[in-house]
Amino acid sequence: MSSFVPRKVFPTLDSLPRSYFLGHHRAGLDKMKTMLTHIDLVIECRDYRIPITSRNPLFEESLAGRERLIVYTKRDLGSEGKREDKSREAIMQQWHQQTSVLFSDHRDKSSVRTVLNFARDHARAKDSLTGSRMMVVGMPNVGKSSLLNALRQLGVHKGKVAFTGAQPGITRKIGTTVKIIEAGDNSEAVYLLDTPGVFMPYVPNAESMLKLALCGSVKDTVIAPTTLADYLLYHLNLYNPRVYAEYASPTNDIMGFLSALARKTGRLQKGGIPDEEASALWMIQRWRNGHLGRFVLDDITAECFETERRNSEGLGSSFNQAVRADKEARKQRSKQRYLEAG
Repeated sequence: MSSFVPRKVFPTLDSLPRSYFLGHHRAGLDKMKTMLTHIDLVIECRDYRIPITSRNPLFEESLAGRERLIVYTKRDLGSEGKREDKSREAIMQQWHQQTSVLFSDHRDKSSVRTVLNFARDHARAKDSLTGSRMMVVGMPNVGKSSLLNALRQLGVHKGKVAFTGAQPGITRKIGTTVKIIEAGDNSEAVYLLDTPGVFMPYVPNAESMLKLALCGSVKDTVIAPTTLADYLLYHLNLYNPRVYAEYASPTNDIMGFLSALARKTGRLQKGGIPDEEASALWMIQRWRNGHLGRFVLDDITAECFETERRNSEGLGSSFNQAVRADKEARKQRSKQRYLEAG
């Protein structure tokens, strides 16, 4: 393995789709806006593995004016409890000067209890006679419903009320409020409202779309599984090629890797031909479940966050504007290539 050299960059794929903004996303967002006057706190979930990329500018623009708590979910899938994880989280907290930030794994009762205690303290400060009402929002499949279920189970000791799944789009409509904290001597009850995931109208770059797809924010049919698997292999090699040693030797060749994986796991078609697409989907799901390394896809620096924030300004409010900007950028690149060739 000493001679293996992983790719330092992933090739730009300009042909990738750059939007997954569906009808129920728009309808859900419009409904959220009308309910804001009855909401005391907005809990925005972002995926710990893509803390920058899972930020949706739509929420900045549409849900402004309400106090917000940002919860980075799926911490267990992006963190190995090392010292660098603490340093990363310190940087992430510095991004949000006026907003409270928590990190959560819905299977870890201590982290769920931290979110629950925040909600309880916030409700007590509001001192409402009718109880506190909160809303959980976020991109598709970032763990909103899982967090709600965990809060309900720990807070009022009742079972699941929100459906969850591996693919986005399980929650398509805003439901009724769910009690997560019982009324006590010093406070009223706390209720939480689950909402459908809302995708941004336009993704600023192709790699961000790959990250969102790899983490499950778009359906697996939107981008070819072999393309997603190749992007995952690129990150696995940067992380530690030994993580897939039981399936193949270190490689940058995705088709060769998937062929070896298919033979190792028995994913073969008639005649013993490797089923590369099925193997790609299996590989992706293994990583999503934490069985092929636990790492973050975004570069976590204050500079990276500021760059992403500037790049996404205006993209949330105007899909057409973003498309025009992308076409103009493509035109300028073509013009530059023509001038260089001449």
